[in-house]
Amino acid sequence: MTPFIAQLKRGPWRYLSDRDVLHAAVVTLAALVLSLGLVWVGYLIHVWRIAARSPLTLPQPMTVLVFGRRLVCDKPEADYQQRLGRALALMRAEQTDHVLLLGGRSGGQVSEAAAGRDWLLGHELPPGVTLRLEQASVDSLENLRHARSLLQEDGPVTRVLPPVALVTSRYHLARCLLLARRLGFDSVPVAAEPALVLSRRYLGRLLVESGYLMWIDLGVRWGQLIGHRRIVARMS
Repeated sequence: MTPFIAQLKRGPWRYLSDRDVLHAAVVTLAALVLSLGLVWVGYLIHVWRIAARSPLTLPQPMTVLVFGRRLVCDKPEADYQQRLGRALALMRAEQTDHVLLLGGRSGGQVSEAAAGRDWLLGHELPPGVTLRLEQASVDSLENLRHARSLLQEDGPVTRVLPPVALVTSRYHLARCLLLARRLGFDSVPVAAEPALVLSRRYLGRLLVESGYLMWIDLGVRWGQLIGHRRIVARMS
């Protein structure tokens, strides 16, 4: 599979044949036009606030979910390394002894989760830490769905999920937090980067993430309003 095709399969373009996703996109576009773009500004402010205010440590020990990112030559790139480094810091501070690495293949020979495990194993893990891999997902929603199944696999479906920390880049936290709460997680965000440093690149990422968040949130709210069970079920 070429890198271009792999990116299409992982990116938003893979949803263009999905009627429910397109339905949500039309509703979002209508809201954007009718509000003269102000609704996007509102989501951007929300994404920025979570990015700026999310902590680096945990209020109590809990399970850590580390979100993967597209690999470069089958190795974690800079953003992913920061996420892994934050998880490692939590392990060394004895704030977690259970880490779940999330991410399937993104066009290379290994999964994002496996590449993350290899990176961590090369950095002197503290003893007693359990590393688990979720390697079947291609986006953040699937990451969390599969993580939920893994955390429940030793008990009945009705088993209460443990509190989890969502470790990812600051620009990505708002979306992950929304999806996790929709899927029933008791979750807290933990930022990979020491602080939010705005640059042209980072502002672009915040804009893209606010667009994703707007699309997801408005789509689900619209589905609930009109009683469209299939749209709502996609986020549960």
